[in-house]
Amino acid sequence: MSVISRDKNLIKIFYTSNSTIGKQTLAYLKSSFKDILEIDIEKTKVTGTQWVELAENLKCKVGDLIDKNHPDFEQNYDAKTNLSSQDWIKILDKHPSVLTYPIVIFGDDVYQVNNPSDVEKYIDDSSAGLDEQNP
Repeated sequence: MSVISRDKNLIKIFYTSNSTIGKQTLAYLKSSFKDILEIDIEKTKVTGTQWVELAENLKCKVGDLIDKNHPDFEQNYDAKTNLSSQDWIKILDKHPSVLTYPIVIFGDDVYQVNNPSDVEKYIDDSSAGLDEQNP
């Protein structure tokens, strides 16, 4: 059972506001005229269970969500560090800026967005809202 609720009419984005890619992805999502739930992990704690679920949905490990080349990571850890899922979760809690890319949930689909403009292809009829706004 999923601990993160899903809704086909709501886009969720897990991102860090300290990331340019995160901020740009959020801007693209806002231009879609769909309802968005922003989860800025700098301000909102994401539970360990949620991190595990996000990683499973992305078919990766929690450690794969971390940018091991990020200065905040390199300052405290070795890039070859081999840790448990719980340890990786603790790193995300303590240093949210090390999240590699924003994670977007739209309905049952979960994506990690490494190019902000790619988010458009994940959202059905992203231009439909524009037509409704400008008849």
